[in-house]
Amino acid sequence: MTLPGDWEPDRLLPGYVARTLPADRPPPVAATARAVAAGGPAPVLTLVRPADGPVAPRGVVVRLHGYNDYFFATHLADAVADAGWAFLALDARRAGRSLRPGEVPHYQGDLREQGSDLTRAVAQARRTWPGLPVVVHAHSTGGLVAALWAHAHRRRGGADAVVLDSPFLSVERSWPRWLQDRALRPLARRAPLRVVAQAPSRYAARLAERWDVDTTLKRPQGVPVRAGWLAALRAGQRRVARGLAIDVPVLVARSSRSDVGHGADGPGLDRADTVLDVAAIAALTPGLGSDVRELVVEDAVHDLALSLETPRTTYLTALADFLHTLPR
Repeated sequence: MTLPGDWEPDRLLPGYVARTLPADRPPPVAATARAVAAGGPAPVLTLVRPADGPVAPRGVVVRLHGYNDYFFATHLADAVADAGWAFLALDARRAGRSLRPGEVPHYQGDLREQGSDLTRAVAQARRTWPGLPVVVHAHSTGGLVAALWAHAHRRRGGADAVVLDSPFLSVERSWPRWLQDRALRPLARRAPLRVVAQAPSRYAARLAERWDVDTTLKRPQGVPVRAGWLAALRAGQRRVARGLAIDVPVLVARSSRSDVGHGADGPGLDRADTVLDVAAIAALTPGLGSDVRELVVEDAVHDLALSLETPRTTYLTALADFLHTLPR
């Protein structure tokens, strides 16, 4: 199916089309307002999908990326198409294809900013494929956003199911304690763009060695962590810790083990989650909703879809199986 209208060939992926839309106004949060006022154009979001897809799809998968990330994993779209589903990726505001000169990469002072972008993407999916189920597939920070979004939209306008690929549900044992709440919140109010952490990403560098990655959009040098963004992240994580009530099927996928903090030469770089603590994900998974299913993949990395061949195949097969369990 080729999309009409203002879809144009994607500038990064042959055989894909993209559409750029103005992002909705952000929530009235002081940190966000000051950060946006500090410079940069009005934010946009970008939707990306294969130029051709299943003629009569069973449903639509809407993909949301994580931090220091954008959509490039065409094999994920292929796996979704092989399962008979259409695919639509979202590069959220200030990320990936949506980043504009003068903007602060990946900054959001309230997670509802990306939540608003996800609402637009899901609405586009429903307009393009009316009457079909929509599944949100989200990774890492995007997984946290998607979980909160699905909870907020559980009565109206949400998805028919959610897949969370290594969702960033907690910083426990993953990030230093000093970056957390008591000192962070006043700093975020006073100086939301203050850099509180900055380091190269060996994980991103390793993925760039194995995949065709635009390193201006997924940066091996990392993206600075700013106080306003981290405060927004922690606010979302505290909400998850109190328990959510997502009322559609949720599949939470993660690696079987973590290898956080061992640096560039960590033994788990290709066979473990070197970004997040999977034990924290496991502890919070049951509290997400009424129908939560857990998938643990041996030897998977942080983004399960970018793992080595065997765990990647395990994950994509399980994803297809999950999609097949959903009613038309």
